[in-house]
Amino acid sequence: MSIPSAVNPDLVKERQNATFDVDEFASWFYGDTALMGMKRLITEELYRGLDDPLDLEYMSYEDVYTAGVKQAVESTVRMRNMQEKINPGGTEIYPTLLSGLVGNAMMPAGNPMAVHLLMFTKALKGQGTSEQYERWGKRADNFEIIGTYAQTELGHGTYLRGLQTRADYDRRTDEFVLHTPHISAYKWWPGGLGHTVNYCIVVAQLYIDGESKGIHLFLVQVRDEETHRPLPGIDIGDIGKKIGMPGVNNGYLGLNKVRIPRIQMLMRNAQVLEDGSYVKSPVSQLNYFPMVYVRAAVAFGNTFFLAQAVTIATRYSAVRRQSPINEPEPQVLDHITQQMKVLPEIASVVAYRLAAGQVWSLYHRTAKDVNAGDYSRLPELHALSCTLKAACSYDSTYAIERMRQSCGGHGYLAAANLGNIFGLASAACTYEGENSVLYLQVGKILLKAWGDVLAKRQLMPTMSYLGELAAWKQFPQWTGSWQQLVEALQYAATNKTRLAHQHYTTRLGAGRTQPQALNETGIELTQAAELHGRAFVTYTFLQEVTGKAAAKRSANLNRVLEQLLELYLVHTVQRHMADILRFVPLSEQQIDDLQTRLELVLKQVRLNAVAIVDGFDLEDRELSSVLGSYDGNVYERILASAKKSPMNKRPVPVAFERYLKPFMRAKL
Repeated sequence: MSIPSAVNPDLVKERQNATFDVDEFASWFYGDTALMGMKRLITEELYRGLDDPLDLEYMSYEDVYTAGVKQAVESTVRMRNMQEKINPGGTEIYPTLLSGLVGNAMMPAGNPMAVHLLMFTKALKGQGTSEQYERWGKRADNFEIIGTYAQTELGHGTYLRGLQTRADYDRRTDEFVLHTPHISAYKWWPGGLGHTVNYCIVVAQLYIDGESKGIHLFLVQVRDEETHRPLPGIDIGDIGKKIGMPGVNNGYLGLNKVRIPRIQMLMRNAQVLEDGSYVKSPVSQLNYFPMVYVRAAVAFGNTFFLAQAVTIATRYSAVRRQSPINEPEPQVLDHITQQMKVLPEIASVVAYRLAAGQVWSLYHRTAKDVNAGDYSRLPELHALSCTLKAACSYDSTYAIERMRQSCGGHGYLAAANLGNIFGLASAACTYEGENSVLYLQVGKILLKAWGDVLAKRQLMPTMSYLGELAAWKQFPQWTGSWQQLVEALQYAATNKTRLAHQHYTTRLGAGRTQPQALNETGIELTQAAELHGRAFVTYTFLQEVTGKAAAKRSANLNRVLEQLLELYLVHTVQRHMADILRFVPLSEQQIDDLQTRLELVLKQVRLNAVAIVDGFDLEDRELSSVLGSYDGNVYERILASAKKSPMNKRPVPVAFERYLKPFMRAKL
């Protein structure tokens, strides 16, 4: 069935009525006009001739994996060739675009080599010595070997100190003996581990003469480089089907007293000498630096997953007409209840894009400092990456499900692609640190920060507001300004931290051990951590919209960003009203005023909703949705996708003659 070449008239009208320049918005959103133009040129070339991602829905599990490997290899080759053609030695195309939107569009089954790029190669370079990088890192960069990063175990995940895989040093042979002593010690979940990689960085407990030295990183070959068969002592395979990412080939790994040379422990920081002497790392957190990178990347990635879902839902809501209100039937997007589902998430995309950019910048500054021997930024980066990873993955996951529901029954179609987007986003709630555990880690950092407040010590920049607001005897007279909405969240976070610290200290005084007191204070700690995250995101959004950068933007774009800021702030304050009211004495009228502001700004944002999501600059290939295409011809695309089903290749199914016909003619 052919798809009309003309754009749906409702979308034409929406775009004509936009009050700002979409290209200016897109350039601002991506941070650079030249970068925006390059992205469009590059993706036009990269997306040419790709298979229909809907084909994957009708394949077997093994065929999906095979397709995933094919897509990953072809995408890698195409991107590397393009990088060499456009800017030899650069990284803006390869490997950068292999992850994120472009990578997902080119590899819809998932990339079984993603962890190789995101963690394996980076760990070899960042945690290995220069000699180790020369020997293995360069080979990994050139895909002469393919690896993954095996940390999570069947019985332990975020609690790294509980990992059970052992690496015992044998000084007689100058080797480490790696062993998974229990079934719960099996490595579980690493991407590509099942059947793709031949090397693996194993995170294990180091033992020297029976004494634990904590977790360290070890390079282990798991498959023969020529035959790809598992090596002796290696029990390896695929963990089976998951909710999403069918082609990523997540695997398991058991080690039965596997010996590796001492030089295969990554020793840029901590070291084991030939005589068994142990040289401690200058900063223990350096072992976790690869995870910090991924957590920062998750915030970016989930922001764009949400952008995909919001774009699909907004365009569909603009062309779908249904209601008895009047004739002709109004667009679904004209219903205020639909606006309440969809439009706040448009603002969330912008808010998290800005916040993720801040964390990403901090990561790169910290990495540069670490290379120079300065580790002072590490605690703040750890706290911020944990906070934003948890907040963004939680919010985007729940929001994507709301976007699916906002599309009605058609949102449940595989061809709508909202299910796949949900699968990608929701996985981030548990990988690289389960979110509630990350919030607990941030809560413990907040406890320490409150101790610094009481002792009048300097706080890390993103927690400095705790000291400032702790000095307030009461919240200032309510004005409802943007600044005050942010301060209300900061004030709630400050006082939640104060109470958590107070109750934690009381429990210690009552004889609880530190772990017991932390566990019993866990609810308050996670609430304080979440509010701290809200405070960071809203403050970052406010600074961007009202700060010096506004002078570089047109008045029309600034007006749209101000409306999105208003929507995000009011909506976020309403979500946390119970926490705020505990510490900020708002009257019923002041609360009503916030509701009035919400309803007004929904109408304002609705006028530009389609144009704003156009500004996210997501191509049809990146959306892969019959509901979200730029032309808005949703019904034609839905029917065309249905006709692609293998079930429709024959008029009468096999099941009719085999089962239905005999059943219908039987006398029951």
